[in-house]
Amino acid sequence: MMEEKKIFASITTTRGSDWRARIKEINELGLKEIALFPTCLSPEERKEMYQLLEKSTIESVPLLHLRNDMPLEELDYFVKNYKTQVLCTHTQSEHPLIYDCSKYKNIISLENVYHTFDEKELKNFGGICLDLSHLENDGILHKERFEDTIKILKKYPILCNHISAIKKFTFIDRAGEIRYDFHYLKDLSELDYLKKYPLNYFSPFIAIELENSIKEQLKVKDYLMKLL
Repeated sequence: MMEEKKIFASITTTRGSDWRARIKEINELGLKEIALFPTCLSPEERKEMYQLLEKSTIESVPLLHLRNDMPLEELDYFVKNYKTQVLCTHTQSEHPLIYDCSKYKNIISLENVYHTFDEKELKNFGGICLDLSHLENDGILHKERFEDTIKILKKYPILCNHISAIKKFTFIDRAGEIRYDFHYLKDLSELDYLKKYPLNYFSPFIAIELENSIKEQLKVKDYLMKLL
């Protein structure tokens, strides 16, 4: 039921994004709620981001993507000040958390990116962050990884989702892997792959993980509401 699922525009920090411009745009729009991906920022850059957020119209950050060097104090900051309800991070084989964040283990979810989920890892966290664009990419290029993820989804809760574009062309990412999933959307049809996935793959917290402007993301949100 869509009334139980919320779709959030996001501030991303990947190479093609301009997070300062996104915050400025949020203020212009008077937006009060956002998902946040500070995963490519150093501690000093994050400090600047948080200072700008404190002066912004944002009141709530329901979904926060953790960077592995975030101390517990940063998690406390978001849960206390922005009512953060779900946290996500990469699998520990990729980017292990440096600090002890077990205080929030029940709301931390592990994201599918390059590796099959390790159930020993999953049991130490609250569930899965299902990035549906990564899943679709695996379905095209990595059948075994895709099938293993599908099996895991039957056993562990999906706490949140990321949604990005699926292109008709491939590119090579920073890890040297060929991919179809991309963090910039040019046409809404690049989201139509989502139609093939069952509704129970969509959690109550769905983040639009795109470098597009907030205005464009809000159009994406409207499209997704109809699509789902």
